[in-house]
Formats: sequence, C-alpha cells, structure tokens
Amino acid sequence: MTTSVGASTGLVTRGWHGIVAGLAGGIMFGILMAMMGMMSTIAMMVGSSSAAVGWLVHLVISAGYGVLFALIVPATLGLGAMFGAGAVYGVALWVIGPLLIMPAMMGMPLFTFDTTAMMSLIGHIIYGLVVAGVLVALRRRTVRA
Repeated sequence: MTTSVGASTGLVTRGWHGIVAGLAGGIMFGILMAMMGMMSTIAMMVGSSSAAVGWLVHLVISAGYGVLFALIVPATLGLGAMFGAGAVYGVALWVIGPLLIMPAMMGMPLFTFDTTAMMSLIGHIIYGLVVAGVLVALRRRTVRA
C-alpha cells in the first residue's frame, strides 16, 4: 500500500514540477513572442485577437507541455542529457505546434519555413532549455528536502 501512495505522490510532484518549469519556459519564450507581436496570433487559436488572451493561451499550453516533459524524461538524466532532451523537445514542439497544429487550426499552409518560423524554432529551443534547467533545479531541491 505504501508503494502505490509513494508512487502517486511522486507523480504529483513531477506534475507540479512540470507546471512550474513549463511556466518558466513559457514566460521566457512569451517575452520573445510578445516582442515579435505574436500574442494576437496565438489568441486567434481561440477566436480572439487580444494579446492578453494570447498570453493566457500560451501559458496554458506551456504548462501542459512542461508537465508532459516532466513525466516522460527520467529523473536520472544528468545535466547535459537533460539540456539535450530539452532542446530536442523544443524542436519537436516547434514541428507539432507552429508548423502543423496552429496553421491547421487557422486555415493556413502547413510547414511554412520563413523568418517567423525560424524565430519560432529558436524560441521553442529556448523553451525546452529553460524547462530542462528549471526541472533539474526542482528535482535537486526535492531530493535534498
């Protein structure tokens, strides 16, 4: 009985770590997106043009993807491997999100490679690296506690 409670507690902790890490990465990436004027475009995914709505949508997505990363990446990865996993995760999210899902939702061409897409790639890699770094810090803090 203790094992299942411990396992579920660990899962909840990993989930919370993912939310925090995802929001940290989302804020960093969101600043870049806001500087490029992209928040209104993000808001269009839910039928709005408000930059504030764009921020909300972006941060909800960021938190969700942070949880997914925290759940799929083993806690035993070393620092370098964790950052590598974060960068690869960022690239995967770039392909899934702005190259595929977002344009499909908005009736735009899929897999468009232009300056905006390349800036988005950089932003997604930054997101993945920040998520990885925050996750490492949170996991180390939890181990010490």
